Amino acid sequence: MLLRYKADRRSLFFVFIYLIVASLSYIYFPSKWYFILPLIALNAVLSFFCAVIIHNTIHAPIFKKRIWNKVFQVVLSFSYGHSVSAFVSGHNFSHHKHTQTLKDRTRTTKLRFKWNLLNQLLFFFVVIPPIAKDENDFAKLMYKEKPRWFWQYVLELVLVIGIKVVLVILNPLAGVLILVIPHLYAVWGILGTNYWQHDGCDETHSYNHTRNFKNGFLNFVAFNNGYHSAHHDKPNLHWSLLPAYHDEFIAPHIHPNLNRGSLFVYLWEAHIYPGKRLNYLGEPYILPEINVDEEWLDDMKVSHHNLDLGVED
Repeated sequence: MLLRYKADRRSLFFVFIYLIVASLSYIYFPSKWYFILPLIALNAVLSFFCAVIIHNTIHAPIFKKRIWNKVFQVVLSFSYGHSVSAFVSGHNFSHHKHTQTLKDRTRTTKLRFKWNLLNQLLFFFVVIPPIAKDENDFAKLMYKEKPRWFWQYVLELVLVIGIKVVLVILNPLAGVLILVIPHLYAVWGILGTNYWQHDGCDETHSYNHTRNFKNGFLNFVAFNNGYHSAHHDKPNLHWSLLPAYHDEFIAPHIHPNLNRGSLFVYLWEAHIYPGKRLNYLGEPYILPEINVDEEWLDDMKVSHHNLDLGVED
């Protein structure tokens, strides 16, 4: 009765599993490398799943009551090592409202390596500095215009960083390998999805701006985020409703090359063999000459975008 959609029982289950696995991995940290390596991998994958849940939550909070959503965002912050509210500025505002333009801090055209695999692997490292700057500037704006949002952000940030620092000090090896590295992987992974979801698409087209992946297992563990065109069309639509929305409103209009089956097949083709950077029509992707960020924060009217602020609308 607390949840807006029953489907989010799956979200809660994944978060619970991560917290249990991470806690036990830290408390009973093994001494043998052949136990340590699988634990790092397991925590990294589970933390990434939680990052997907974070993405869903800032678009559509899962509980009916605000207080439960506030608490849940604090808990979620521990699952990937940073404030959940911080995701709002770079994703909900910069990326969603200015997809693949100079105001989008995660536009794929920032990456210009000839070897396309490097573009995917290094995407995080290129886009994170301007995202961090925007996060800081956005927080200052919220302090003035939406104090309740600002203090939720501060609460999440102070608690997650403070407790993680303490845990690293108490057991440096376990803290770094079980917490820090998996959290970095989760952030690297969730930002990296932008590259394979948007690179080579047409941001000016009503439907061909985003690539979709309809594999059943992928969408089970990634909470239907393979249906990314539907998500961009209706960002606040609950993730459980994306497949039906895609079939009715997106599939009849989108170019068939942007409806893929296997993500892994696409990644192999795009980054390994033949590994060429192509647009969605299969032609060489011609990058725009201008590659300098434009400001978006100065033009934003926060009061017009309450649905994009996460729990503290």
